[in-house]
Amino acid sequence: MKRDLISMDDLTLEDIKEFLQLAATVEELPAGEKMTKLVGKILMVMFFEPSTRTRLSFESAMCRLGGSVIGFNHQMATSVAKGESFIDTIHTVENYADIMVIRHPREGTGRLASETSRIPVINAGDGTNQHPSQTLLDLYTIQKFFGGIEGLKIAFVGDLKYSRTVHSLIRALMKFKDQDFLLVSPDTLRLPEYLKRAEKQDTVRFHETASLKEAVSWGDLIYMTRIQKERFPDLVEYEKVKDSYCIDEKMLEHAPECLRVLHPLPRVNEISYSVDRTTYAGYFEQVGNGLIMRQAILLQLLGVAI
Repeated sequence: MKRDLISMDDLTLEDIKEFLQLAATVEELPAGEKMTKLVGKILMVMFFEPSTRTRLSFESAMCRLGGSVIGFNHQMATSVAKGESFIDTIHTVENYADIMVIRHPREGTGRLASETSRIPVINAGDGTNQHPSQTLLDLYTIQKFFGGIEGLKIAFVGDLKYSRTVHSLIRALMKFKDQDFLLVSPDTLRLPEYLKRAEKQDTVRFHETASLKEAVSWGDLIYMTRIQKERFPDLVEYEKVKDSYCIDEKMLEHAPECLRVLHPLPRVNEISYSVDRTTYAGYFEQVGNGLIMRQAILLQLLGVAI
């Protein structure tokens, strides 16, 4: 049966734990042994939106597993620019590769691609909807920092309305027990209500504030996000909130020693460079974990055992 990674809502808690365990196994594998796992396999990279970390880490993951990469990073380099439909593009490229990863500005395109394609599809972000590979690497990072995922107090800061990384991560964390979330955002960028719905409401608690200072002293983890200019239909509204939150070294002076700051990146001005040299900065280790988790994802979806 074809396997896809489209939404965290498609995965059970056991599915998530399987990815986390596989990533831990992949991390321990010698580089030479990894290079034999996907020899002869081809990854199709289809990015209709800009990307640095997601695209390059998937490409690096495939190469480090012995496979090859083809594709594009801008739709103007494809026949879509000539008017070809998304579905026809999928039907075409599925003939050239064994697995594809897609980023697109429109919600639902990852699902449409998976329903169209004969080969596995990885959703690398569809509009403001979901970004499941980012979520899996975030969970892996959290597990490595804290030794587990349950029972943590996590503050999400910034653009909670449009951030697909926040949407995916919250939906995934709600599958674990004993979750406390502090939502820190301007009123216009609050988390959509539908994302707070859980099967068991007693497993998760939501708190809201507009204070970043409160988030620093509140919990175990701060998940910062960029105010995403490209998501705003009205740039006037963007200008009102673009500088709402910025965390710096001075703000962290009295933070708990265990606190870690994560960010899906890119950052603009929401994390000062002064934070980089502190023990609280976890975002570059987070980037490194992206390569490991995306290797695990490729192996899992292609059905290759290690």
